[in-house]
Amino acid sequence: MAAPAHLSARSLGSEWQRARDEPAYGAFWLMRIGYAVLPIWMGLDKFINALTDWPSYLAPWIVDLLPFSAQTAMYVVGAIEIVAGLAVAIKPRYASYIVALWLAGIIVNLLTYSGFYAVALRDFGLLLGALTLSRLAAAYDPAWSGRSRTS
Repeated sequence: MAAPAHLSARSLGSEWQRARDEPAYGAFWLMRIGYAVLPIWMGLDKFINALTDWPSYLAPWIVDLLPFSAQTAMYVVGAIEIVAGLAVAIKPRYASYIVALWLAGIIVNLLTYSGFYAVALRDFGLLLGALTLSRLAAAYDPAWSGRSRTS
């Protein structure tokens, strides 16, 4: 039984060649991979706090509104980030907007918490990147149609 065409070595080779030949297509794939892997990585780290103490990034006013601890909030945040990364891997045309909205929420949190303005600025850059991915995906990631593929 032959592998599906979209998984064949020849297909992967032609995708690699196209990414090398077409700068915009290469940028689409770099951003798609980055915006899939990094949210998954950061999301997983919310569960182990290896890179930083994530609960310390949550503005105190938000912690005061929560019915649970800041660490529990980070577990929720981590799960959402993992799902967002997987969604970008599957369908960046739509998921990149979700990532941009998520980053906007993070920016609001950071701007309301003194001392994290530089991190908020970095996340604004990431938000712009997510919107750039959405524009590239409009060209390279086909839209879902409401019709069945068999019709």
